[in-house]
Amino acid sequence: MVIASIDIQNGKVVQLKQGEELVLQRDNPLELAAEFDRYGEVAVIDLDAAMGKGSNIELIKPLLRKAECRVGGGIRTPEQAKELVSLGARKIIVGSSAFRNAGTFGVNVSFLEAMAKKIGRERLIVAVDARNGEIVVDGWKTPTGLDLITAAKQVDPFAGELLFTCVEREGTMTGIDLEPVRKLREAVTCQITVAGGVSTLDEIASIAALNCDVQLGMAIYTGKINLPDTFIASLNWKKGESLNPQSAPPLPTPHSLLPILVQSPDGQILMTGFTDAEALTETFKRGNVCFHSRTRNKLWMKGESSGNVLKLVKMRTDCDRDALLAIAEPAGPICHTGAWSCFATNKNYSWAYLQNIITERFRNPAPGSYTATLDDDLVREKVLEEAKELCEAKTKDEIIWEAADLLYFATVLMTRAGVSVQEILDELDRRHRK
Repeated sequence: MVIASIDIQNGKVVQLKQGEELVLQRDNPLELAAEFDRYGEVAVIDLDAAMGKGSNIELIKPLLRKAECRVGGGIRTPEQAKELVSLGARKIIVGSSAFRNAGTFGVNVSFLEAMAKKIGRERLIVAVDARNGEIVVDGWKTPTGLDLITAAKQVDPFAGELLFTCVEREGTMTGIDLEPVRKLREAVTCQITVAGGVSTLDEIASIAALNCDVQLGMAIYTGKINLPDTFIASLNWKKGESLNPQSAPPLPTPHSLLPILVQSPDGQILMTGFTDAEALTETFKRGNVCFHSRTRNKLWMKGESSGNVLKLVKMRTDCDRDALLAIAEPAGPICHTGAWSCFATNKNYSWAYLQNIITERFRNPAPGSYTATLDDDLVREKVLEEAKELCEAKTKDEIIWEAADLLYFATVLMTRAGVSVQEILDELDRRHRK
């Protein structure tokens, strides 16, 4: 997996060389998060919080629902971590606090235990930032005397992942030193993400071949490499080599095929197929999911003749990086039989689908449309009326009928107020994670 980084300082997205020298600055974090999320998780780092110079939390909050974010920078208590998870953070990155204990340096086992207990080991990422093999903290300014490999082994039981930054190469785009990455991979069992100096597709493929993910910043922002190419290079093409798996290189060949599953945003499985490097490149370029047709042995874009294209939302890989999941919006029925999907005849009816229908009724009111007549006062009266009738319902059938009425009118009220179903689900998710 390729993880793009959004580092925030003084309310701006920045890229720093060696953690100090400002190289570039942007002011569009929401746009960046939406774009980066297409290719993988997004690392959001609050540099001010990390240095104890303030917080950018209000800028970060909306990013947590815009993209699948892992968040770091100044997270010093399990309570802080839990709050960020409740706001939508997928994973939490901790650094300095993991190696400071009662004024001395060493792996803070009690802190890591408390963090893992509070948010779950699978959500905890420990940053093992190292300069020449020594763990450094406080924004890489303070050496700890801790050996990278020794410290990583001690952290391993508590973390679902390690973020290893080769500090001496961070922001320089001079290339990654793979030797400590190899040693780290041999030393621990948890997942590893590598950062610091990575600037070529060959390096990304080599890191992926070690079963590690890569986090990129400077190379993306400066245009040295782009995310579509990095995503393709990070896949396990050796497993996709159909002719000679034993001799296949890490980068794709014309014979490399990987299976791809397409799913609608509401979770319905639409179809499966195969993809190769060419099809993925075209998918990202066109914004519609493309496949490699094995029967015709050529590139094929779903819907190129029918118009029922699959508009790409995001692409993800499985844990072994040898199978893909494309989240896509279908423009119409997907199966060649005319069915909505290759696995179901009809589209699943969902709350979001209901709101889409209501939105369309308001946007293009048809003659006789009841929904289009519902102004603000009337719909509020109906919500109160249906809530009362639901409370008075006795039988199962009555409860189903009245609950459906209430959900419909409540959704009309939400739609008129500009509130989406997803925003309601996000709030329920936040309460669940508290």
